[in-house]
Amino acid sequence: MSDSSTSTDLASSLRTLLTGLAPGDRLPSSRELTQRYRVGPGTVSRAIATLAAEGVVVTRPGSGTFVAPRRERAADGVPDTSWQSVALSGRDFDPGVAVEPPRPLPEGMIAMAGGYPHETLQPTRALGAALARAARRPDAWHRAPTAGLAPLRAIFARQAGGAVTAEDVLVTGGAQGALSMLFRAIAAPGGAVLMESPTYPGALAAARAAGLRPVPVPMDGDGIRPGLLADAFAMTGARVLYCQPTFHNPTGTVLAPERRGQVAEVARAAGAFLIEDDFARHLGHGGPLPPPLVADDRDGTVIHLTSLTKPAAPSLRIGAVIARGPVLRRLAGMRFVDDFFTARPLQEAAIELLSTPAWDRHLRALGAALRERRTLLAGALASRVPGWRLTRTPAGGLHLWVELPPGADDAAFAAAAREHGVAVDAGRRFFPAEPSGAYLRLSFAAAADTADLAEGAHRLAAVARGEVRVRAETFSPR
Repeated sequence: MSDSSTSTDLASSLRTLLTGLAPGDRLPSSRELTQRYRVGPGTVSRAIATLAAEGVVVTRPGSGTFVAPRRERAADGVPDTSWQSVALSGRDFDPGVAVEPPRPLPEGMIAMAGGYPHETLQPTRALGAALARAARRPDAWHRAPTAGLAPLRAIFARQAGGAVTAEDVLVTGGAQGALSMLFRAIAAPGGAVLMESPTYPGALAAARAAGLRPVPVPMDGDGIRPGLLADAFAMTGARVLYCQPTFHNPTGTVLAPERRGQVAEVARAAGAFLIEDDFARHLGHGGPLPPPLVADDRDGTVIHLTSLTKPAAPSLRIGAVIARGPVLRRLAGMRFVDDFFTARPLQEAAIELLSTPAWDRHLRALGAALRERRTLLAGALASRVPGWRLTRTPAGGLHLWVELPPGADDAAFAAAAREHGVAVDAGRRFFPAEPSGAYLRLSFAAAADTADLAEGAHRLAAVARGEVRVRAETFSPR
C-alpha cells in the first residue's frame, strides 16, 4: 500500500484482516500497521477511529485495539435485541400506554393534537433577543447553582405570590422532568398516587415510570370532588395527590373557589403532599385568575410546579418547583444526582425574557389569540357536529374536551380523522383507569391559523357523518 493511500483504503484492508481474528484478539500496534501498510500514523488513527465508530473494534488506551464482541444477527440482517426482554424484566413500564410520541405531520395535515401552541404564537423574536443578550454575559457559561439563579428564583416566587420566597424555589429543566423527580422523591415504589380523572398523560407515564400506581378520583364541573378524594386517601393510604387546579388538562376546568381550601385540607389531613401542576398559569384567555394553591399553603402540603415551555416555546426548558421543608432539601439532593443544574444560558435567557415589557405584551397577545381560536373552534363544532357535547368553554388553556355520542370509539375516530387529514387526540389515554366515555381532546392552538382550524372542523364533521352512516347501515333492520 503506497504512502498516498487514504484512511478509507486502510479501513477496508483492516476489515479483511478482522475476518481472520476472533473477538477479543488484539490488532497489530499502530507502529506495526504503519510499517505493514506503508502509511502515516495519522492515516492509521483515522482508520481505527472509523472501525471503532462502526463497532467492530474497541480501543483501550495503554493496551491497544481489540476485535469487538460480535452481536448475533437474524437471518435478514436485522440486529437481534430480544435479549433485552430478559435484562429489563422486573421493571414493568410501557411509556407507550400513556404517551404518544410526537410524529411529524404529513404535508396538508391539520394539527389539532399536541400540547404546544403553533410557532406563530411563540415570541420568537423576543426569545432570540433574550438569548443573544444572555450569551454576551461574561459568566453565561459558568456553572449555575443547583437551586437555580437567584434572580430567576425570585421571579418565580413573585409569580406564585403569598408568602413564597426565592428560597422556596428550585429551578428545573421544564416541568416533565421535574414531575418525574417529584414522584420518585416523595412516594415509594408500589404506592398509590391519586389523580384527577381524566388527567395529563405525561403525569400518568411519570408515575408509572417511578413504580407508582395511579388511582383515579372523579371530577365534575367544579373540579376534583373533595368527598371522593377523602375516600380515596382512606382506601389507598396514598401520600401524594397530583392535580391541575387551573385550566386542567384536558378539560379546561378551574377548581371552584370553595373547593380549593377543601382539597388542600383533605390532603393535609391525610398527611399527604399535593402536587399542584400550574402549567397553564400564563395561558388565560383574559380575566382574573385564582391564585395558586401554594400561595395559601403554610405548612408545606402543596408542592407547586410551573414551566415556561407552554407560553414561550418548547425548547425553553425552564420550570420551577416550589416547596418548603425537608422535601425541598430532598429535591435539591436529587437534582444534584440527576443533572446537577439547569443550563445557565437558558436560565439567563429566561431572566432576560421575563424582565422586559415584551413578555407582558406577548402574554396579552397570546391570550387574545387563544380566545379567538377557542371561540371559532367551539362555534364551528356546535354548528357542524351537533351530536358532540363540548364539556365546557374553557377560559384558559389550549384545548377543547368533547364527548362523542354513545357507542362511539374515540381511538377509531382519531385514526379515521388522521386519514382524513386532521390530527386529534383520542380521549382514552387521559384516564388513569377505565374511561367514563368516548372523548376527544382538540387543540385550538396547534394549527397554523384560524383558517386551518375552520377547515379542521369541516373535516372532523365529514368523518363524524361517515361514522353515523356506517352505524345506521350496520344496525338497520333487513
